[in-house]
Order: sequence, then structure tokens, then C-alpha cells
Amino acid sequence: MNVFQILFDWKTYIITALAIISFSNFMVILFGQTIPGIIISFFRIAGEYVILGSVFVFALAWLLKAKPHNRPKQYSIVVFDVYGKQTSLDGIRTEFKTHDVTWSFMKQYKKMYPLYNFAMVSETHSSDKPTIFKYI
Repeated sequence: MNVFQILFDWKTYIITALAIISFSNFMVILFGQTIPGIIISFFRIAGEYVILGSVFVFALAWLLKAKPHNRPKQYSIVVFDVYGKQTSLDGIRTEFKTHDVTWSFMKQYKKMYPLYNFAMVSETHSSDKPTIFKYI
């Protein structure tokens, strides 16, 4: 074999080795950095949208629940004896205009008359029967 043939064989091997190394490096970068980077950034952005969407759904549900309802304009206290039958007590106030005042009087009456139970009721437009709001 001549020198030219040996040198040509080495060039072929070197070019082949460089091509394999270059392709391997390309594949390592592609599958080690580029594709995972794209996937990670996609899921990071998708995760942000899921969290943001969850916050908006929660806020919307909270706003719908917290919206002002048609509050009654008149509250009453109904007295029940130990057997659960409706009764009346002389000398107590039973008609009120606000929820908080009615609740305050109910707590006071419960301390004064521990053997009786008290219910805060109001007439609503949607029902024929009075609606019980609180019961102690």
C-alpha cells in the first residue's frame, strides 16, 4: 500500500468519526436541552394558566355566593317550650327590623329563660311558611 492510500483511509475514518461525534452532539443537545426546555416551558406556562383559571373560578364562585340576597325587612322571635311546642312569654319583645338586633335579643332571652328555645323567623316572598334563620 502506498502512503496516499493510507492517508486517504485515515481521512475517511476521521471524517466519519467527526460526523458521528457531531451528530451525537446534535442529538444530545436536541434531546437533552432543546426538547425538554420546550416541554418544561410549555408545562410551566400551562401550569400558570391552570392556577390563574382556578383563582378566577374561585373568585367568581365567591362573588356569586357573597352577592347580596333579598334580606327580609322584618324578623320575629318564636318561643318553644321544652317539649318543642310553640308558646309565648309575657313581657318579651318579638318583632325586630334587623338581623343583628334580633340575634342579640335571642341570646339575652336564652340566658333569662334557659328552659325555652328561641327561633329567629321571617316571612319570605318565596315561601308561605316563615323561614327559620337561627335557632337556640
